[in-house]
Amino acid sequence: MKTYDIESEWTASDLALLEDLKRAEALLPEDAPRALLSVRLSVLTEDTTSPVRQELDLRLLAREKGYRVVGVASDLNVSATKVPPWKRKELGEWLNNQAPEFDALLFWKLDRFIRRMTDLSTMIEWCERYGKNLVSKNDAIDLSTTVGRIMVTLIGGIAEIEAANTSTRVTSLWDYARTQDSWLVGKPTYGYVTTKVDGKPALAIEPSAHKALHWARRMALRGVSARRMALCLVRSGLMSAGLTTSTLLRRLRNPALMGYRVEEDKQGGKRRSRLVLGNDGKPIRVGPPIFTEEEFETLQAALDRRGKNQPTRQAHGATRFLGVLICVDCSTNMTVQKNMSNGRSYTYLRCGKCKGGGLGAPNPQDVYDVLVGDVLRVLGDFPVQVREYAKGAEARAEVKRLEDAISYYMAELEPEGRFSKTRFTRERAEKTLDRLTEELDAIDPETTQDRWVLVHNGKTFRAMWEAGGMEAMAEDLRRVGVTCEVTRTKVKGVRAPSVHLRLKIPRDVRERLVIKGDDFAARL
Repeated sequence: MKTYDIESEWTASDLALLEDLKRAEALLPEDAPRALLSVRLSVLTEDTTSPVRQELDLRLLAREKGYRVVGVASDLNVSATKVPPWKRKELGEWLNNQAPEFDALLFWKLDRFIRRMTDLSTMIEWCERYGKNLVSKNDAIDLSTTVGRIMVTLIGGIAEIEAANTSTRVTSLWDYARTQDSWLVGKPTYGYVTTKVDGKPALAIEPSAHKALHWARRMALRGVSARRMALCLVRSGLMSAGLTTSTLLRRLRNPALMGYRVEEDKQGGKRRSRLVLGNDGKPIRVGPPIFTEEEFETLQAALDRRGKNQPTRQAHGATRFLGVLICVDCSTNMTVQKNMSNGRSYTYLRCGKCKGGGLGAPNPQDVYDVLVGDVLRVLGDFPVQVREYAKGAEARAEVKRLEDAISYYMAELEPEGRFSKTRFTRERAEKTLDRLTEELDAIDPETTQDRWVLVHNGKTFRAMWEAGGMEAMAEDLRRVGVTCEVTRTKVKGVRAPSVHLRLKIPRDVRERLVIKGDDFAARL
């Protein structure tokens, strides 16, 4: 089993068939139903169907049903169990933003498209809401018929059972592996590599990681900051260039470095690991120790002494407008840091890469207040517009009715027609024909198409943000890509720097501010 290469090669015969299908498609009438092809594959084995084969089969199905192919949503190396259709990179873009551009969604087999009954139910509801159809190449699925709706539910149930069985087997393997003193499955903790001892899988210490961890421990005992240690480790090549302070601290605080089995500790809002205890109530040893218990305990004590008691994490985060306030010098986020001096606590806005976090901007709330005022002045009076889906079926039906009526009256006004026999009937028919023509001309052609329309809800962003507070404003600013550069300038004789804010607003901010409803929000 291997991961499938997204840039898969098409054979000469495949390309020839593709060209034939496209030529046949070009002969379809302009109003032919539009099809989106969904191609998915998690891993390639001898039993799976390649993306090339899936696409060609679906194009053949589209030709059979008279569909015009308008796009191919190809999501490879993606698990249908873990990632629902609306969260996949390509298919999700079509479902969330390009729904007016297709009428039917074609897929090779239901388990290539979806594997959970809840996801299937969501997609059926979505299709009913937007007037779309689901069509499978190898399953009797067609939402336009009662039998097809029953079949899609039954087949989806079978797919979910198969996925659940696979999940159960994997879970059972992990539950068994975590109680064993040998390394059976999984990625080892930093500092270890997998090997074999007497033909059995085991863990061994990785030499360069061992050197880096012990060097970091010695520096921690000397009182060196974790940030300084991370910089030195990257420069020396002992750890990768992407190393962050939080990653280094997480590695140094992992009890797995004593050779014990650990599991993720989800308590406390921090990414930490905790020991797994065996049936005897003692930690399970799975490898040789990098640190002895005494070395590990003294390391933790040193890290605790150096650590700072930062603000408690709140529901909205310790830093307001995180991702909006950006340091002008190093282009990293400004975050709230707390320092202690002479028994008093002080909070500052600092950045991530400037030396020492740059000049500390005290009183973060003052910075927030200035930012709020600038945003309200520039964007506050913009109207709140909501994107809604408008169907063109009703307008199309009205256009057809008028065209048929006009054709009827025109034919009957011809010589020997029923309206041409008397002056009275001809004049009445001509007036009716004029009225029908005016009604047809009054219909905007755009309204006959499925489309997105913008609806003003009567509010301004100022009113919405005043009701929702800073959190609502920050969320919208991040959504549309508005940032604020923070410049801190040293003032002679004054401890606190001068702080200047500069808003950076995208040119298409009006379009970005449009609120796009999420049909799948409740399912995420």
